[in-house]
Amino acid sequence: MPYAEALEIQRNVARDRIAGVITEDVLLLVEHPPVVTLGRSSKAGHLTASPALLAARGVEVFEVERGGDVTFHGPGQLVGYPVIDLKRHRQDLHWYLRQLEGALIDALQTLGITATTRPGLTGVWIETKCDPAVAAPQMRKIASIGVHARDWVTWHGFALNVTTDLSYFDLMVPCGIPDVEMTSVARELGTTPDAAVVRDAVISALAHRFGLTAVEQRLAVR
Repeated sequence: MPYAEALEIQRNVARDRIAGVITEDVLLLVEHPPVVTLGRSSKAGHLTASPALLAARGVEVFEVERGGDVTFHGPGQLVGYPVIDLKRHRQDLHWYLRQLEGALIDALQTLGITATTRPGLTGVWIETKCDPAVAAPQMRKIASIGVHARDWVTWHGFALNVTTDLSYFDLMVPCGIPDVEMTSVARELGTTPDAAVVRDAVISALAHRFGLTAVEQRLAVR
């Protein structure tokens, strides 16, 4: 789904969740054509590609209200937009971010990938095992997170690299972190994962984290 269309849908769902028209929390899952989004913390220069290069690679650019810096969405990536009323859970955005990270870590564990968090940085990471006497552990980022909330209702969310073409991240300083190395489920497993299995693992982990039951349905969005 094009990013602009998905953005309008999630804003409408969030509005209806705030108003009580939608009475349950919602998780929107989507895959986008190539797009770069700039969050509220984006710094000049973190999008290193020229407009001509972006156009040549078919990449759109959007400035949005989520937290965080610059990131990429595209084919082979599972993008999730949880629209959650934190008044029914815990009114704490830092807690919410940790829950998203934890859910993705749980989901990856079921796929056979051990992931972790990184102190001071939001997102989900893979740590390279090495001899600490020889070198410090190397960290690769597999999922990015950036959220927004109004009246304690969230939107925007997370992007999990599944079979993503990681070369797109060369167009930027991903999440504003110099020298960050991006990775994907496919790279870590050494094989192409079943997208439906990854999706279901994420749904199950998020539902568990928030004490919810997952029910798949089509939304009538105004």
